[in-house]
Amino acid sequence: MKAILIIDDEKEIRELLGIYLKNYGYGTFEAENGQEALELFQRERIDLVLADVMMPEMDGIELLRKMRQDSHIPFLFISAKSDDMDKINGLQLGADDYIGKPFNPLEVVSRVQALFRRAESYQTPEQRDREFIEIGDVALDLLSCKLYKRGEYKETTSYEFKILALLMKNAGRVFTKAHIYEQVWGEEYMGDENLVMVYISKIREKIEDNPRKPVHLVTIRGLGYRFEKA
Repeated sequence: MKAILIIDDEKEIRELLGIYLKNYGYGTFEAENGQEALELFQRERIDLVLADVMMPEMDGIELLRKMRQDSHIPFLFISAKSDDMDKINGLQLGADDYIGKPFNPLEVVSRVQALFRRAESYQTPEQRDREFIEIGDVALDLLSCKLYKRGEYKETTSYEFKILALLMKNAGRVFTKAHIYEQVWGEEYMGDENLVMVYISKIREKIEDNPRKPVHLVTIRGLGYRFEKA
């Protein structure tokens, strides 16, 4: 299910858009200002953003600037500021579309559907596979470097994420501690087994129901580690 973040300081607008989008099979998150939205965006898996321009604490323009530092997900402005220059500024900053208030909710849904189609049309199946990996109840968003367990965001360090990405991209393949170290740290392995073991243990705490009896990231005795295929 695609997840859409709706940002507007008017509760009625958030609820209206949420009703229509859910009726078309989308999941939704809501925020009443840019700061709250940014925190949600960093914590949850978001596939598209619908944002007002004029908001308290952080406006839509500043929010877009911050999001575009490390993400290129579809971004649609919905705003009463419908002057041509406002539209141009928003689009030049990286917004994908712009619709003025008052709006027809069905038109918003149509714009959302069009943005998803456009984003997917620019990607080959191989590219889509490289951006998101999901095995069982564990998922990695490779673009935003986020880990999810049953849809719940789990914070990781950069090395934890790199190790997990290496193993999940090659699910079913056994990696020795030396191979993991050389691939992730980019240095020759000098026999420091404890370092890799510590990171494996931390990863298991985040992805396993019982870290002492792992079913995803398993130890192959005498060889190394393997991420099990679904």
